[in-house]
Amino acid sequence: MHGNKQHLPKDFFLYHASKCRSKSYINLREISERFRLPPGEYVIIPSTYEPHQEGEFVLRVFSEKQNLSEEIESQIRTDNPKSLPVISNKESEEDLQFCRIFRQIAGEDMQISAAELKSILNRVVKKHNMKTEGFALESCRSMVALMDTDGSGKLNLAEFKHLWNKIKQWQAIFQEYDKDNSGLIDSYELRSAVNDAGFRLNSHLYELISMRYTDLNMNVDFDSFICCILRLEGMFRAFHAFDKDGDGIIKLNVLEWLQLTIYA
Repeated sequence: MHGNKQHLPKDFFLYHASKCRSKSYINLREISERFRLPPGEYVIIPSTYEPHQEGEFVLRVFSEKQNLSEEIESQIRTDNPKSLPVISNKESEEDLQFCRIFRQIAGEDMQISAAELKSILNRVVKKHNMKTEGFALESCRSMVALMDTDGSGKLNLAEFKHLWNKIKQWQAIFQEYDKDNSGLIDSYELRSAVNDAGFRLNSHLYELISMRYTDLNMNVDFDSFICCILRLEGMFRAFHAFDKDGDGIIKLNVLEWLQLTIYA
Protein backbone atom coordinates (compact mmCIF):
# COMPACT_ATOMS: atom_id res chain seq x y z
CA MET A 1 0.00 0.00 0.00
CA HIS A 2 3.03 2.28 0.34
CA GLY A 3 1.48 4.10 3.30
CA ASN A 4 -1.68 5.02 1.37
CA LYS A 5 -4.59 5.65 3.75
CA GLN A 6 -7.07 6.64 1.05
CA HIS A 7 -9.25 4.75 -1.42
CA LEU A 8 -7.12 2.99 -4.03
CA PRO A 9 -7.81 4.09 -7.63
CA LYS A 10 -8.43 1.73 -10.55
CA ASP A 11 -4.89 2.17 -11.81
CA PHE A 12 -3.54 0.61 -8.62
CA PHE A 13 -5.23 -2.69 -9.46
CA LEU A 14 -4.23 -2.48 -13.12
CA TYR A 15 -0.53 -2.30 -12.27
CA HIS A 16 -0.34 -4.31 -9.03
CA ALA A 17 -1.12 -8.00 -9.18
CA SER A 18 -2.70 -9.63 -6.13
CA LYS A 19 -0.27 -11.47 -3.85
CA CYS A 20 -2.82 -14.10 -2.89
CA ARG A 21 -6.54 -14.75 -3.06
CA SER A 22 -9.19 -17.33 -2.26
CA LYS A 23 -8.60 -20.62 -4.10
CA SER A 24 -12.06 -20.48 -5.65
CA TYR A 25 -14.34 -17.47 -5.96
CA ILE A 26 -17.65 -18.95 -4.87
CA ASN A 27 -20.79 -17.65 -3.23
CA LEU A 28 -20.38 -18.91 0.35
CA ARG A 29 -21.23 -17.37 3.71
CA GLU A 30 -17.75 -18.04 5.10
CA ILE A 31 -14.31 -18.14 3.46
CA SER A 32 -11.11 -19.07 5.30
CA GLU A 33 -7.61 -19.19 3.84
CA ARG A 34 -4.05 -19.42 5.14
CA PHE A 35 -1.23 -17.50 3.43
CA ARG A 36 2.50 -17.05 3.95
CA LEU A 37 3.63 -13.52 3.08
CA PRO A 38 6.94 -11.66 3.43
CA PRO A 39 6.95 -8.61 5.74
CA GLY A 40 5.37 -5.59 4.09
CA GLU A 41 2.20 -3.53 3.73
CA TYR A 42 -0.87 -5.22 2.27
CA VAL A 43 -4.47 -4.30 1.56
CA ILE A 44 -7.22 -6.88 2.14
CA ILE A 45 -10.22 -6.48 -0.17
CA PRO A 46 -13.46 -8.32 0.66
CA SER A 47 -16.18 -8.30 -1.98
CA THR A 48 -19.71 -9.47 -2.71
CA TYR A 49 -20.27 -12.23 -5.26
CA GLU A 50 -22.19 -9.96 -7.63
CA PRO A 51 -21.25 -6.30 -8.30
CA HIS A 52 -23.08 -3.43 -6.58
CA GLN A 53 -24.56 -5.67 -3.91
CA GLU A 54 -24.74 -4.46 -0.33
CA GLY A 55 -23.78 -6.84 2.44
CA GLU A 56 -22.39 -6.97 5.95
CA PHE A 57 -19.26 -8.95 6.70
CA VAL A 58 -16.81 -9.68 9.49
CA LEU A 59 -13.13 -9.83 8.62
CA ARG A 60 -10.87 -11.69 11.06
CA VAL A 61 -7.10 -11.75 10.58
CA PHE A 62 -4.90 -14.10 12.64
CA SER A 63 -1.15 -13.58 12.43
CA GLU A 64 1.75 -15.57 13.85
CA LYS A 65 3.85 -12.39 14.00
CA GLN A 66 3.00 -8.96 15.42
CA ASN A 67 1.16 -6.77 12.94
CA LEU A 68 -0.69 -3.47 12.72
CA SER A 69 -3.93 -3.07 10.80
CA GLU A 70 -6.38 -0.24 10.23
CA GLU A 71 -9.33 0.63 8.03
CA ILE A 72 -8.50 3.02 5.20
CA GLU A 73 -10.59 6.15 4.73
CA SER A 74 -11.28 6.40 8.44
CA GLN A 75 -10.94 10.19 8.49
CA ILE A 76 -13.76 12.53 7.44
CA ARG A 77 -12.74 16.03 6.39
CA THR A 78 -12.77 18.56 3.60
CA ASP A 79 -9.59 19.63 1.83
CA ASN A 80 -8.67 21.91 -1.02
CA PRO A 81 -10.07 20.49 -4.27
CA LYS A 82 -7.63 18.65 -6.51
CA SER A 83 -6.64 19.91 -9.95
CA LEU A 84 -9.55 22.30 -10.38
CA PRO A 85 -9.23 24.70 -13.30
CA VAL A 86 -8.26 28.24 -12.38
CA ILE A 87 -11.18 30.58 -12.92
CA SER A 88 -9.96 33.97 -14.12
CA ASN A 89 -11.34 37.07 -12.47
CA LYS A 90 -11.54 38.64 -15.93
CA GLU A 91 -15.02 38.17 -17.34
CA SER A 92 -15.17 36.21 -20.59
CA GLU A 93 -17.70 36.89 -23.32
CA GLU A 94 -19.58 33.83 -22.06
CA ASP A 95 -19.74 35.26 -18.53
CA LEU A 96 -20.98 38.60 -19.84
CA GLN A 97 -23.63 36.84 -21.88
CA PHE A 98 -24.92 34.96 -18.84
CA CYS A 99 -24.92 38.16 -16.81
CA ARG A 100 -27.14 39.70 -19.47
CA ILE A 101 -29.45 36.70 -19.22
CA PHE A 102 -29.42 37.09 -15.44
CA ARG A 103 -30.48 40.73 -15.68
CA GLN A 104 -33.25 39.88 -18.11
CA ILE A 105 -34.72 37.24 -15.81
CA ALA A 106 -34.02 38.91 -12.44
CA GLY A 107 -35.90 42.11 -13.11
CA GLU A 108 -35.60 45.30 -11.09
CA ASP A 109 -34.62 43.67 -7.78
CA MET A 110 -31.66 41.88 -9.51
CA GLN A 111 -32.36 38.65 -7.64
CA ILE A 112 -33.45 35.27 -8.95
CA SER A 113 -35.45 32.46 -7.36
CA ALA A 114 -34.71 28.75 -7.64
CA ALA A 115 -37.11 28.44 -10.60
CA GLU A 116 -35.41 31.34 -12.39
CA LEU A 117 -31.99 29.87 -11.60
CA LYS A 118 -33.14 26.62 -13.23
CA SER A 119 -34.01 28.52 -16.40
CA ILE A 120 -30.61 30.25 -16.55
CA LEU A 121 -28.51 27.18 -15.81
CA ASN A 122 -30.32 24.98 -18.29
CA ARG A 123 -29.60 27.55 -20.99
CA VAL A 124 -25.96 27.33 -19.96
CA VAL A 125 -25.91 23.53 -20.09
CA LYS A 126 -27.34 23.51 -23.62
CA LYS A 127 -24.57 25.84 -24.79
CA HIS A 128 -21.96 23.38 -23.44
CA ASN A 129 -23.48 20.47 -25.40
CA MET A 130 -23.50 18.23 -22.36
CA LYS A 131 -25.59 15.07 -22.45
CA THR A 132 -27.94 15.90 -19.63
CA GLU A 133 -31.62 16.62 -19.16
CA GLY A 134 -30.64 19.75 -17.25
CA PHE A 135 -31.02 20.76 -13.62
CA ALA A 136 -34.08 19.83 -11.63
CA LEU A 137 -35.88 22.41 -9.51
CA GLU A 138 -34.82 20.63 -6.31
CA SER A 139 -31.17 20.93 -7.37
CA CYS A 140 -31.59 24.67 -7.90
CA ARG A 141 -33.21 25.03 -4.49
CA SER A 142 -30.12 23.40 -2.99
CA MET A 143 -27.90 25.82 -4.91
CA VAL A 144 -29.85 28.81 -3.63
CA ALA A 145 -29.64 27.45 -0.07
CA LEU A 146 -25.87 27.09 -0.36
CA MET A 147 -25.13 30.45 -1.99
CA ASP A 148 -27.77 32.67 -0.37
CA THR A 149 -25.46 34.53 2.00
CA ASP A 150 -27.86 37.40 2.75
CA GLY A 151 -30.80 35.16 3.71
CA SER A 152 -33.15 36.55 1.05
CA GLY A 153 -34.10 33.14 -0.33
CA LYS A 154 -32.84 34.30 -3.73
CA LEU A 155 -29.51 34.90 -5.44
CA ASN A 156 -28.13 38.29 -6.38
CA LEU A 157 -25.68 38.72 -9.23
CA ALA A 158 -22.56 38.30 -7.06
CA GLU A 159 -23.94 35.10 -5.50
CA PHE A 160 -24.91 33.79 -8.94
CA LYS A 161 -21.43 34.44 -10.35
CA HIS A 162 -19.86 32.66 -7.39
CA LEU A 163 -22.17 29.69 -7.98
CA TRP A 164 -21.43 29.69 -11.71
CA ASN A 165 -17.68 29.50 -11.08
CA LYS A 166 -18.20 26.54 -8.75
CA ILE A 167 -20.38 24.73 -11.28
CA LYS A 168 -17.74 25.21 -13.98
CA GLN A 169 -15.14 23.67 -11.67
CA TRP A 170 -17.37 20.72 -10.75
CA GLN A 171 -18.29 20.27 -14.40
CA ALA A 172 -14.59 19.89 -15.24
CA ILE A 173 -14.29 17.13 -12.62
CA PHE A 174 -17.39 15.34 -13.93
CA GLN A 175 -16.18 15.47 -17.54
CA GLU A 176 -12.77 14.12 -16.51
CA TYR A 177 -14.46 10.87 -15.44
CA ASP A 178 -17.14 10.88 -18.16
CA LYS A 179 -14.63 9.61 -20.73
CA ASP A 180 -17.25 8.43 -23.24
CA ASN A 181 -19.29 11.66 -22.99
CA SER A 182 -22.37 9.63 -22.03
CA GLY A 183 -23.46 12.14 -19.39
CA LEU A 184 -22.94 9.47 -16.72
CA ILE A 185 -20.23 8.30 -14.35
CA ASP A 186 -20.38 5.07 -12.36
CA SER A 187 -20.38 4.69 -8.59
CA TYR A 188 -16.65 3.91 -8.49
CA GLU A 189 -15.86 7.06 -10.47
CA LEU A 190 -18.23 9.03 -8.24
CA ARG A 191 -16.03 8.19 -5.25
CA SER A 192 -12.95 9.53 -7.05
CA ALA A 193 -14.80 12.61 -8.32
CA VAL A 194 -16.02 13.45 -4.81
CA ASN A 195 -12.44 13.06 -3.59
CA ASP A 196 -11.16 15.40 -6.33
CA ALA A 197 -13.75 17.97 -5.28
CA GLY A 198 -12.03 18.09 -1.90
CA PHE A 199 -14.10 15.78 0.31
CA ARG A 200 -12.54 12.92 2.28
CA LEU A 201 -15.17 10.45 3.46
CA ASN A 202 -15.14 6.94 4.86
CA SER A 203 -16.44 3.86 3.06
CA HIS A 204 -19.81 3.92 4.82
CA LEU A 205 -20.50 7.49 3.69
CA TYR A 206 -19.50 6.65 0.11
CA GLU A 207 -21.98 3.77 0.20
CA LEU A 208 -24.72 6.12 1.43
CA ILE A 209 -23.91 8.59 -1.34
CA SER A 210 -24.08 5.84 -3.94
CA MET A 211 -27.48 4.69 -2.66
CA ARG A 212 -28.77 8.29 -2.63
CA TYR A 213 -27.50 9.60 -5.95
CA THR A 214 -27.03 6.66 -8.36
CA ASP A 215 -29.68 5.15 -10.63
CA LEU A 216 -30.64 1.46 -10.93
CA ASN A 217 -27.46 0.79 -12.91
CA MET A 218 -25.30 2.51 -10.27
CA ASN A 219 -24.60 5.48 -12.55
CA VAL A 220 -24.72 9.18 -11.68
CA ASP A 221 -25.81 11.94 -14.07
CA PHE A 222 -24.49 15.50 -14.01
CA ASP A 223 -27.44 16.95 -12.10
CA SER A 224 -27.15 14.30 -9.38
CA PHE A 225 -23.40 14.83 -9.14
CA ILE A 226 -23.85 18.57 -8.62
CA CYS A 227 -26.55 17.88 -6.00
CA CYS A 228 -24.17 15.53 -4.19
CA ILE A 229 -21.31 18.05 -4.10
CA LEU A 230 -23.65 20.86 -3.09
CA ARG A 231 -25.04 18.81 -0.21
CA LEU A 232 -21.56 17.88 1.00
CA GLU A 233 -20.30 21.45 0.80
CA GLY A 234 -23.36 22.77 2.60
CA MET A 235 -23.18 20.16 5.36
CA PHE A 236 -19.46 20.69 5.97
CA ARG A 237 -19.97 24.47 5.98
CA ALA A 238 -22.81 24.19 8.50
CA PHE A 239 -20.82 21.83 10.74
CA HIS A 240 -17.80 24.13 10.83
CA ALA A 241 -20.08 27.08 11.64
CA PHE A 242 -21.43 25.25 14.71
CA ASP A 243 -18.07 23.74 15.70
CA LYS A 244 -16.83 26.99 17.21
CA ASP A 245 -14.08 25.43 19.35
CA GLY A 246 -12.84 23.18 16.53
CA ASP A 247 -13.02 19.92 18.50
CA GLY A 248 -15.02 18.10 15.81
CA ILE A 249 -18.14 17.88 17.99
CA ILE A 250 -21.27 20.02 17.81
CA LYS A 251 -24.43 20.20 19.93
CA LEU A 252 -27.74 21.26 18.39
CA ASN A 253 -31.17 21.77 19.83
CA VAL A 254 -34.20 20.54 17.90
CA LEU A 255 -34.88 23.96 16.34
CA GLU A 256 -31.31 24.31 15.08
CA TRP A 257 -31.39 20.76 13.74
CA LEU A 258 -34.67 21.29 11.86
CA GLN A 259 -33.55 24.63 10.46
CA LEU A 260 -30.32 23.08 9.29
CA THR A 261 -31.83 20.00 7.64
CA ILE A 262 -34.88 21.67 6.08
CA TYR A 263 -32.82 24.40 4.42
CA ALA A 264 -29.98 22.10 3.36
